[in-house]
Amino acid sequence: MLKAYGKNSAAKGRVVKSDSEIDWRSVCPISSALDVLGDKWSLLIIRDLIVHGSRTYSELLKSPEHISTNILAARLDLLVGLKLIQRVNPQASQRNNAFQLTESGAELRPILIALGGWAQVHLKHFHADILGIDTPNHSKKSSQ
Repeated sequence: MLKAYGKNSAAKGRVVKSDSEIDWRSVCPISSALDVLGDKWSLLIIRDLIVHGSRTYSELLKSPEHISTNILAARLDLLVGLKLIQRVNPQASQRNNAFQLTESGAELRPILIALGGWAQVHLKHFHADILGIDTPNHSKKSSQ
């Protein structure tokens, strides 16, 4: 199931069963990506799965950004519906089940690394404690 976004206010927030029911804002691929990944919670869930591998609902709740239970459940449903993540055991409940990235979700890794690298360079003057990206080209803590 996917959550509808878009210009049609009646469709906003409505859960739909297929992507053909989503009221996309435009045909622009960036806008379309932001329709499903533009909220901070979706990207932080993807980040946690990239960094830590599979995670349970309870482990995702312990993220330092303190996502609320209702938002986490909604985002997990959205990301499963978009086939960016999947349940490790489809028969288990959300709370007792681990989630993992699909191949499509894992392809977001270089995008998140690039976004983090950009933040290190361009936000360090505003956020002195910003952490570094752990890649061969970045240290754990921004050194610039």
